[in-house]
Amino acid sequence: MEQTEMQALLQQVASGQVTPTAAGAQLSQSPIADIGYAQVDLGRQQRNGFPEVIYGAGKTAAQIIGIAQTLQQQNQPILITRLSVEKFNAVQAALPAATYYPEARCAVIGTALPASDSYIAVVTAGTSDIPVAEEAAVTAETYGNRVERIYDVGVAGIQRLFNRLDVIRGAKVVIVIAGMEGALASVVGGLIDKPLIAVPTSIGYGTNFQGLTALLTMLNSCASGITVVNVDNGFGAAYSASMINHL
Repeated sequence: MEQTEMQALLQQVASGQVTPTAAGAQLSQSPIADIGYAQVDLGRQQRNGFPEVIYGAGKTAAQIIGIAQTLQQQNQPILITRLSVEKFNAVQAALPAATYYPEARCAVIGTALPASDSYIAVVTAGTSDIPVAEEAAVTAETYGNRVERIYDVGVAGIQRLFNRLDVIRGAKVVIVIAGMEGALASVVGGLIDKPLIAVPTSIGYGTNFQGLTALLTMLNSCASGITVVNVDNGFGAAYSASMINHL
């Protein structure tokens, strides 16, 4: 139940229009929509601040459509991550308002929340890290954040980072995305006084071990104020960054 709906219900109880017993029955209703193959969590926005997100990988287009149609009753933007072009075409046929972001492999249904005054900086070490960065950027923008993109400023050409350092330092929270050895997070972390969320990517040659090397580098960083999310998890980084930016 939305906050405004709850207030209206309580006013009805106070005025005698609704009995306490009937109001209690309404408030105790489970905010879950059972659609057979999914238990859609309609109460997540009230608990966490943002509605349920649809993870597209592993779901059929029909399942994604069914979940999205159920979520539409909340009148909030619906984010679908890890969505292939083929599945999106089917989703858009059923939900024409859906917009696809190919680099991010994400779709958004509905209008993004109003953008914040403060911004999130999304920083990548290389151009190859951009797909993960775009997942983060689209997620952040969908949930009402201004985003500054600073791409391809890795340690192999550290002067590129210094050219954009003023923009990075101006952010309320910084997301740093890097593959290979993942050193960029430590470098940026030592130059800013804001929270930094590090995202290791699976970009790199053999001993990168699909992102494990970058993950361990970031976990072992000597720079303070760094939090690390899972390999290629641009969504998770942006979700946390959005919560920080809205504090």
